[in-house]
Amino acid sequence: MTSAGFNVTSSLTLVGFSSMSGHSSLLFFVFLLLYLFVLSSDSLVIYIICSQRALHRPMFAFVASLLLNSLIASTVFYPKLLSDLLLSGAGLVQVSRTLCQCQGFLLSSLGGASFMLLSAMAFDRYLSICHPMHYAVLVTPAKVVLMLLLCWMLPVILVGVSALLASRLPICRAQLDRAYCNINSIVSLSCGGAAAQLSGLYILLIVTATVFLPAAVFLFSYARILFICLRRSRSFSNKALQTCLPHLLVFFNYSISVCLDVMLRRLQSNRESDTTLITSMLILAPTVLNPVVYGLKLKEVFTHVKRLLSCRRDS
Repeated sequence: MTSAGFNVTSSLTLVGFSSMSGHSSLLFFVFLLLYLFVLSSDSLVIYIICSQRALHRPMFAFVASLLLNSLIASTVFYPKLLSDLLLSGAGLVQVSRTLCQCQGFLLSSLGGASFMLLSAMAFDRYLSICHPMHYAVLVTPAKVVLMLLLCWMLPVILVGVSALLASRLPICRAQLDRAYCNINSIVSLSCGGAAAQLSGLYILLIVTATVFLPAAVFLFSYARILFICLRRSRSFSNKALQTCLPHLLVFFNYSISVCLDVMLRRLQSNRESDTTLITSMLILAPTVLNPVVYGLKLKEVFTHVKRLLSCRRDS
């Protein structure tokens, strides 16, 4: 249906892995294993943090929240991808615009919340290491709850408005060169005009508020931590850096994913296989690596993981 020369189609097409149509069964098996791994590992670490009273501290509350984000994002991403591979092979996939916008809203909100949680964790480490005498006063349970609500609610509100704006844009193209939906990609399919420019500017505002500003807080906090460590004893520095290393690894993992996404939008690769695989990695890498990093690199968590696994093996 057209209106004033614009296509206002209610369905979109995801490229999926059409260039790998002969390997749809293999792709299904690989993504199924990845999804099961993410579900089990995220759930295991979250369970350990919730069940062990010794881990009921602000840092671990933020870690559990980040892994919960990863778990929800995986549930938004993997089941639909598996369904598409099962029903359509690795070819083109038709999806309703409403469903696409819902997936885009959830993934974008969770991505912004993850960056904000990482910045909250960094600031918590900064206060713990640089102001240990005042830490208990500055970081109370009530303040931790408020920070968690801010990290979740701000992206939801900002992205919700963006999704509403995007839903009203007329669409001139219907094919997304990726295996999942996000708000920016839907806006890129629009016919242009003032409304599309407004949506683009608003998305830039969201990225600034939920990615760039949290990243600045993160880098400032760790710069101060590094400065303090250089002035303290080696044992203090090693202990502080060992605690901070998992957060740094996860932060750089998310940052690289965001940078690759921005580069792909600018380059607009003509090879659908390249675009689809790389954009899928932007979701796969954080969801798979997060539980590995926090389960293995956080000593307190790893100790309980080993104990739990050894008990099950003995029984």
